[in-house]
This record gives sequence, C-alpha cells and structure tokens, in this order.
Amino acid sequence: MPTPHNRAENGQIAKTVLMPGDPLRAKFIAETFLEHPVLFNDVRGMLGYTGTYGGRPVSVMGSGMGMPSIGIYSYELFSRYGVENIIRIGSAGSYTERAKVYDVVLATGAYSESSFARTMSGCTADTLAPSGELCAALRASAAKLGVPLVEGVIHSSDVFYRHDDRQDPAYWELLRDEKGCVAVEMESFALFHNAAVLGKRAACLVTISDSFVSHQETTPEERQTSFTAMMKVALGAEL
Repeated sequence: MPTPHNRAENGQIAKTVLMPGDPLRAKFIAETFLEHPVLFNDVRGMLGYTGTYGGRPVSVMGSGMGMPSIGIYSYELFSRYGVENIIRIGSAGSYTERAKVYDVVLATGAYSESSFARTMSGCTADTLAPSGELCAALRASAAKLGVPLVEGVIHSSDVFYRHDDRQDPAYWELLRDEKGCVAVEMESFALFHNAAVLGKRAACLVTISDSFVSHQETTPEERQTSFTAMMKVALGAEL
C-alpha cells in the first residue's frame, strides 16, 4: 500500500534506488539517463521515477535535505516497497586538499554527532559503515568508466550554518584531523543506519560542490545538472 509520503504501488519501484537530495536532480537523471522513465511519486514534490539503464530496472528518487528527511523516505522504500539497495548520490563540502571541487568521493563510513540512530533504535555508534558489496560495485563501475574516486569517512551533519566555527583550529579541521573526515554532507549516517536496522544495503557517492580549504564553490544549477560522472558511476553499478 502507498505510504503517507509516497504514492507508488507495489512493483513500481526497482530493487535499486538512486537518491539525490534534490528532487529536480532526480528528474534530470531520469530524463537524461533512463529509458522509458515513469513517474511513481510526486507527493510533496519529492519526485521519483523508474526506468531501465543498460537493460536493468532502476529507480531514482529525491530524499530531501537532512537526516530526518532521508530517514523517512529510505525507511519506507526499504520496509514497504521491497527496495534492497539505496545509493545516495549528492553533493558535499570538502575538508581536505585531497578532495577538490568536482571530485567524486565514495564514503567508507559516516561520522555524525546526530541523535538519529540513538533515538530510532538505541544505537550509540557515532560512525556507521556502508554496504561493502555496494561499495565494491561502485568501485568496479568507476574503474570501468575511468572515474577516479576519493575514498574516506564523511561527516553527516545536522547543521548547515554554524555559529561557533571561529575557533582555531576550526570545527571542520578537528573532524578532519581527529575523525578522518574528508567531506561533509547531511544524510548518509541516517541512510546507513536504516539499512543496518532493516537488513538492507546502502552506499554513498558524493561530488564535491565546495571546499572549506580552497573556498571554491559551484552554483545550484551546476549541482543539479553537472555532476554526471557521479551519476554514471552509480547507474553503472551492477548488483
């Protein structure tokens, strides 16, 4: 049965779902890369499509911004619609010179100060791991396409704007140096947690959209339509 946030019927969503934060990025991916894409959801403007890529069924759906949002959508996809794999494809801010603007980063873990996992299931870990199987498929896809990957732990933050970052070293520098975080985004910790709780698979592939080190940044339009290397790697992962 449809959920409060998704009007899809059973069978309309593929076993593998790509989840960008921006629903318009989901629309771009569906219309640019999928064969015969069909809209299965537009509740609250959170667009979701199913089509085929290389003859394989695949769905793409927005997750919204932040852990509460992706927490809702990913939980419903996993628990109500038979989805087995969710690959988050998003943007991130770099904490290191190793990850430059437009580089593609594969998350080997997600560190967070969030209470999401503790509140949801009593999990007290501050770093959660993605699916090794999904990460291996993404590495193989990237190698086939000739797309270099930067790998490392990412910081999943509940906060976009900080008011206490004038200290020296800055908060992001401490996370880089003490936790090994290479970049920051806002969703993967919750996605990895939901996958673990429900016995599913999740991974995260992000493109660097701005840098805390170089202070370079991309425009909203570039984030929506220009991160095609990441999109192709995710679509090419054979599961």
